[in-house]
Amino acid sequence: MPRGIMHGMTSGTIIVKGIVRGRTIELEEEPGLPTGQPVSVVLRPALPPGEGLRRAFGSWADSPVELNRFLSELDRDRQDDRSESAP
Repeated sequence: MPRGIMHGMTSGTIIVKGIVRGRTIELEEEPGLPTGQPVSVVLRPALPPGEGLRRAFGSWADSPVELNRFLSELDRDRQDDRSESAP
């Protein structure tokens, strides 16, 4: 059995991690089922709640003051651009 696949003891369940890409789920490993085999899919995010957002914010995840400063500067720049292009 490949290292990342776990089989349920009684239900025949196979658990494989994957990544959602739109309506497609790309599995990390072969599930060991034949092509065309009907399956049921139960989705459970692999990240703890909030972890996806924390990763999306990158280096600002732990620095709300810096994020706020950046967003304020961005807002000022946008306002300046609007005032320069106004007739």
